[in-house]
Amino acid sequence: METNHQTLIAQLLDAAKVAGADGADAMLARGHSTNISLRLGNVEASERSEDFDIGLRVFVGQRTASISTSQLDDENITNLAERAVAMAKLAPEDPFVRLATDAELAKSIPDLDMFDETISDADSLRDRAAAAEEAALSFNGIKTSDGADAGHGIVDVLIGTSNGFLAGYKRSSHGVSTVVIAEKDGHMERDYDYSSAVYESDLQPAEEVGKSAANRTLARLGARKPQTGQFPVIYDRRVAASLVGTMASAINGANITRGTSFLKDSLGKQVASKSLNFIDNPLRPRGLGSRLFDGEGLAVSKRVMIEDGVLTGWFLDLASATKLCMPPTGNARRGLGSAPSPGASNFYIENSTISRDDLMADIDEGFLITEMIGSSVDMITGDYSRGAGGFWISKGKIAQPITEATIAGNLKDMFMQITAANDIDLRDSIASPSLYLDCMTIAGS
Repeated sequence: METNHQTLIAQLLDAAKVAGADGADAMLARGHSTNISLRLGNVEASERSEDFDIGLRVFVGQRTASISTSQLDDENITNLAERAVAMAKLAPEDPFVRLATDAELAKSIPDLDMFDETISDADSLRDRAAAAEEAALSFNGIKTSDGADAGHGIVDVLIGTSNGFLAGYKRSSHGVSTVVIAEKDGHMERDYDYSSAVYESDLQPAEEVGKSAANRTLARLGARKPQTGQFPVIYDRRVAASLVGTMASAINGANITRGTSFLKDSLGKQVASKSLNFIDNPLRPRGLGSRLFDGEGLAVSKRVMIEDGVLTGWFLDLASATKLCMPPTGNARRGLGSAPSPGASNFYIENSTISRDDLMADIDEGFLITEMIGSSVDMITGDYSRGAGGFWISKGKIAQPITEATIAGNLKDMFMQITAANDIDLRDSIASPSLYLDCMTIAGS
């Protein structure tokens, strides 16, 4: 934590007090990133960005306002605080907004190994992207590339409050991806693969990413529309994560207070099959969604949000917790110019002991979903409809690639019939093993 960053946070908080705020919190975010995009070996874009921004939230009684800037001189900091206080005085009163109490603030900050000192320059990123693309193009049947990307970024964050909290962290990220196109009998298919990680050493090798992208693309050749009817489905782990993300929204405290979740009256009730555990773990070392503390300075902890299918709690920040008359859970997330809101960290469905092949073996006719297209999900009713692609399953085996499918159901019913496989990849912040559902409506779109 750099001393000048701490001084800047102190300046913001002092300026807010002088301007008439009863309390305030401030955030600083400094980052830089490098990204390379190429196609067929030629660099199409090379981007380097550097950002240094500050955000301030002020409280005037039960009124609050948030504001941000990238102009960091003393005069602008003073003006920023004065504008924020003026905005707060015009805002409507909100009886639920507040700063954390001293008892609620994090007292110790864990070490989660979130910063990799390895710096990937433009040349190494170009080599990484090229390796992924070249590996994919080496496969017979791959017609061309739709591009490859590699990137590296660092963000340095510091949060302080007028009642004494001050802590920060530095996070790194590395990534690589490629998209390729295959052709057969005049019909083209495309698919992709990617890898992202906090540490470069945890990335999947670029060549493996390329090979996987090629295999995924080639497997789609000859795709046709599916049968129409009700069939069992398996969500491949890559698309199963979308259901985990939907659950995260359904148990988000902000949605609960607004009454905009199909699970709003379900706390303590069975909301998923008894075999399922949904876990949120902000303390995972090197996790893409890991946090040392939340956006309001509260301590974070690993939570089993759904245990044996029973909903045990909400994702809460201070405002939603106060409105629901519940203790906060350390799930606040925030941007520089907006108020905190609750959200997940590393959220996932726990692995089972069953392989995806074993789940597939019992399917007479069904659908393995490997791609999701578009979305029509009503979070109030749970009605669910999405475009999908993948493979038809017949007699327990993959029989035919599928395209232009529509799958439909209701999320309340869907979560109650899920059986998880054992193939989760925890490198993503929202993750899931492959998921088997007994019955969904499938149609050729």
